[in-house]
Amino acid sequence: MKTVSLVLGSGGARGYAHIGVIEVLLLKDYEIKSISGTSMGALIGGLYACGKLEEFKQWVLTIDPLEIIKLLDLSFSKTGLIKGEKILEKIEELIGEVKIEDLDISFTAVASDIVKQKEVWIQEGKLIDAIRASIAIPTMFTPKKINGNYLVDGGILNPLPIAPTIADNTDLTIAVGLYSDSKKQYNIKIKKPKKKKIFNINKRFLDFFKKEEEEKDSLDIDPENMGMYSIVWHTIDTMQNTIMKYKLAGHTPDIEINISKYACEFYEFNEAEKMIEVGKIEAKEVLE
Repeated sequence: MKTVSLVLGSGGARGYAHIGVIEVLLLKDYEIKSISGTSMGALIGGLYACGKLEEFKQWVLTIDPLEIIKLLDLSFSKTGLIKGEKILEKIEELIGEVKIEDLDISFTAVASDIVKQKEVWIQEGKLIDAIRASIAIPTMFTPKKINGNYLVDGGILNPLPIAPTIADNTDLTIAVGLYSDSKKQYNIKIKKPKKKKIFNINKRFLDFFKKEEEEKDSLDIDPENMGMYSIVWHTIDTMQNTIMKYKLAGHTPDIEINISKYACEFYEFNEAEKMIEVGKIEAKEVLE
C-alpha cells in the first residue's frame, strides 16, 4: 500500500470529480495520508478527512435541483449574491464541530486574504470554517471572517495547492486539476433523468444575470451569445487555469490527474453523478 498526499483543485461543480478519484485510489489500495484542497477541493477533501464523504455523495446524488436553489440562500447583498449559510448548515450537519487538528489525516484548506492580498493555509480550527472560507467565490458567496481576516475562495491565488504537501512523508503526491483543455467525450449512462441546469430553474437568477445562453451541442464558446453570468464564470475559469499552470511549473506532483474544463460548466451542481464517473474514468486511466 502506497501512501499519498492528495491535492484537490478548484473548479466549481467539476469538483465532484474529486469524489470519483478518491474512490478509485481507495479501490487500488492507496492510503491517503494528507490532503491539500482549495475551493471545491477543500470541501471534498475535508469531508473525506472527517469520514463523511459517502454521506455527502448520497445526498448530492438524490437532492432535487429546486432544493439546491433553496439552500443557496440568495442574498443579493453588497458583499455577495449568496449568503451560503443554509447550504453550510447542511454540510455542518455532516461535519459537526470537528477541528482540523483532531483529524486522522493531515488537512490544509487554502483561502485568499482579500485585504492582505495573500494566500492563507488553514491547518487548525473548525473544519467547517476552513471550508466556508475556501469556497467563498467572490461576488457569489460572502467572505468568511476568521481571526479578523476576510477570506475568499482559495482558487483565486492557488487553484491547485501542492506547496502545503511538500514536507509530507508520503510515497506519492497526486494532484487533481479541473482545467484540462481536453475535449474528450464521455459515454456515461446517467441513472436518473437529466434535469435542467440549476440556475435556469430559478427565474430570479435568470432575470438578474439576463443569461442568454441555451444548452449547446458545441464545446466552443460563442462570445456574441454570452450573458453576464456566463462571462463571469468563464473569466474565473480563465484566471484560475492560467495561475494553475504557473503553480505547476514551480511544484510538480508525482502523478497528475486532469479533468476537462468542458466536462461540465463551473456552476452545474446538478451534474454530480456524471462528474463522479468522469473522476473515476480519468483516475483509472492515469493510474493504470
